[in-house]
Amino acid sequence: MKRFALIGAAGFVAERHIRAIKETGNELVCAMDTFDVMGRMDSYFPESEFFTSEEELVNFLQQAKEKGEPVDYISICSPNYLHIKHIELALKNGCNVICEKPLVITFADLEKIKTWEAEAGKRVYTVLQLRYHQAILNLKKEIEQSDKHFFDIELNYITSRGKWYFKSWKGDEQKSGGIATNIGIHFFDMLTWIFGAVQQNNVSLYEATKASGILILEKAKVRWFLSLDASDLPQVAVNGGKRTFRSIKVNGKEIEFSNGFTDLHTESYRQVLAGNGFGIEEARAGIELTDQIREIRI
Repeated sequence: MKRFALIGAAGFVAERHIRAIKETGNELVCAMDTFDVMGRMDSYFPESEFFTSEEELVNFLQQAKEKGEPVDYISICSPNYLHIKHIELALKNGCNVICEKPLVITFADLEKIKTWEAEAGKRVYTVLQLRYHQAILNLKKEIEQSDKHFFDIELNYITSRGKWYFKSWKGDEQKSGGIATNIGIHFFDMLTWIFGAVQQNNVSLYEATKASGILILEKAKVRWFLSLDASDLPQVAVNGGKRTFRSIKVNGKEIEFSNGFTDLHTESYRQVLAGNGFGIEEARAGIELTDQIREIRI
């Protein structure tokens, strides 16, 4: 059984990490968040210590190590701009890391944690759960076995957000990385994983609420569109009362992957604990691409 700590326990995605720790048979010994109402903990690890400051967390980690009960992993679910700081904290305290996407916001930060990882002798993993989605695995296999050498891809992802979003850190590009990083990173990672490295990157639209462009990958031309604006939802989504629409078409054929997301964080944890998780190099293509999209905006 591995001992876990978690930073950013109040965020939406944190519960998926807490559940994954539980479902893989491990223990969450402490959690930290500046938000101090954490009733969700009672459903999973009611005996877990809880802190509202990094100082308290670091003291706990040091005391646990002195007692011969060190924390093995720190799961990081804090706001994007704090990932770099919390990865450094974890490594300095002798812990491996499982970090929610995006691992970091910039390519420069990626190089920093690569150095820190080597110095600490620990591993930094990130959650790229689409790589475990069965529909995406099927698509990758189909592309690898196809006698075609180049594909036409259309990606549309609209996930409408309320006014709160733009008052939070998510709406601040310096803190979230902007729309391509904050909501597009999984899709860009998946596309480069399946269709190869970026050859050309053209951005035709880049705003706070939406962005679009054309990517030329080794095996595909990708037309992509991301939006947080409910007015961009297609009528089929509106008629169904849905506020999110995701679509990937390969040579005009829709790839259905709306379902099957439930256990992907747990599978990600299983793979990390088995020594097969996705690390810094696996995260590189997506981070480099979204960093570049932000820099070459129109």
